[in-house]
Formats: sequence, C-alpha cells, structure tokens
Amino acid sequence: MALSAHGIAAQLPAGLEGRIFVRQQVGEEITRPVAQFATFPIPEGIGDFGGNTDVNLGPSDIFAVLFEYGPESVGRALFAEQGVPTGLTPEDFHPYVMRPGVGGTLGIQRFFTASGRPFTFYARLGSTQQKNALVAKVNQLLGNLNIQPLTSSSSDQPSVSPAS
Repeated sequence: MALSAHGIAAQLPAGLEGRIFVRQQVGEEITRPVAQFATFPIPEGIGDFGGNTDVNLGPSDIFAVLFEYGPESVGRALFAEQGVPTGLTPEDFHPYVMRPGVGGTLGIQRFFTASGRPFTFYARLGSTQQKNALVAKVNQLLGNLNIQPLTSSSSDQPSVSPAS
C-alpha cells in the first residue's frame, strides 16, 4: 500500500497502516505535516507523537511518527544529519526514550533534514523480546520513505491506509 501527501510518500510494508496529514490549526499555531505508521489501527484524535497509543501497542507492534518542523530549523545542529535514517540496529532503541511508566518497550528518536525539510523520526517497539524483527520492520518502513522538497503543488489532502 502506498501513501503520498504533503511531499511525503511511503510504500508501506505488509502489516502496517499509516496516514499523512496536517493537523487542524488551533489559534495562532503553525501546523506541519505528520506521518503516523503502526501495525495496529491508528486511533482517531491521537496526538502527533501518538499519545495514548500505548494501550494498543502489543508485543509484536510498532508505532512510528515522521514529524516535520518549520523551515527555521534547517541548518541547526539538531537537524544536521542529512537524509532519512537507515540501518537502525536493536542497540539504537532504548527504554529511556519512552515516557515513564511504559515498561517493556523500546524507542528511538532521530532528527534529520531531507530535501531541505527538517524532521524527527520517532518509533516505539512493543517488546524487547521481539526487537530484532520489529527493528527490521522499522528499517523496511524507513527504506520506503521518500521526501520531496515542499512546493505549492504538494497535495493538501491527507492520505490514510488500513493495515494489510
């Protein structure tokens, strides 16, 4: 299944679903594209980084987010890594990346710039016991992401797909 919106495209590995959207603006805030991916149905109304999805995260699940920051972040040290992260290893995932109280899970957060756009990639693994297989699925997802320079012709329509 392929998703594409807002200059972000993803060919989803089997078993993953996803959506790419820009959250509705509240007040004066500026909202940017967000892509969420999971091996379970993504609940409506969750936060950009998937707050409250922990109840859905089983031992064989992953939840991942690609979150875009504003153009003022381009060139900052935090976003110095160029290109979508690849080749993650199980050792790159740590329990301390998770919020307190989310036991038995591992997470990663990587900041980078791709096509002149600053992002963070955040992922949670549902268990430490299955981390090798789960990291392989995360790497498959990352290898299938394509980020284009943002132009005025980029689609403003959200893209959603069900799990395969």
